[in-house]
Amino acid sequence: MDKIAKAFENKKANIGYVVAGYPSLDYTKKFINSLDESCLDILELGIPYSDPLADGKVIFEASFSAVRSGVDTQKVFDMLKECKTNKCLVFLVYYNLIFAYGQEAFVKAAKEVGISGLIVPDLPLEESDELFDLCQKNGLSLIPLISVTSEHRLDRLLEKSSGFIYGVGSIGVTGGKQTPVERLKNMINDIKKKTNLPIAVGFGIRSNEDVKLTKSYADGAIIGTSIVKLTSELDVKSLLNEINKFFKD
Repeated sequence: MDKIAKAFENKKANIGYVVAGYPSLDYTKKFINSLDESCLDILELGIPYSDPLADGKVIFEASFSAVRSGVDTQKVFDMLKECKTNKCLVFLVYYNLIFAYGQEAFVKAAKEVGISGLIVPDLPLEESDELFDLCQKNGLSLIPLISVTSEHRLDRLLEKSSGFIYGVGSIGVTGGKQTPVERLKNMINDIKKKTNLPIAVGFGIRSNEDVKLTKSYADGAIIGTSIVKLTSELDVKSLLNEINKFFKD
């Protein structure tokens, strides 16, 4: 069983997000090497990018800060070679970074450093065939983002989906106001009629109360902005303690 499937096996998955290299590459390395002490099942690792279109102010500033300090795709790969964890790691990466590195080279390098899947928020469905095929060939999942506004394209989106479905919980960028719960529940129900892939919901989830509500109708909950904000305020051990509080049953 692959790590993504295992993360959802007989439970609701806890998923967190951090920006690689924020506040430093050493901090991120220590965090990943301590992941086994956390309740997280999957960590989304964002590769810093100067123009992260899907992200709100907190993640945008963290990503831009990492870029300014010299963190790039190769440095993220090099850091991951020094990391060891039993937890599932996936990249959240903007397509320009993949293109600049070379699609085939990027996918192979990601696999070699223990990445299980890719989330590419700015890659249109119509242009995803080559990357999807490369991921399939190399044993990586290409994880789609599906929102309440994209259901008319649901069948086509699911054809190019693997791992899990990232249900977008707000209309807008990360850290924004969440879509009404009933609309999200309806979206989840519609997706489940067409796929057996687990569905985790992110965007707009900030607290333990939000996590519990999300898990009542989805297969997992994703927290990004609240965790990224804390990475600039806490040491790794304290951050892990706060993350465990976010996801406490």
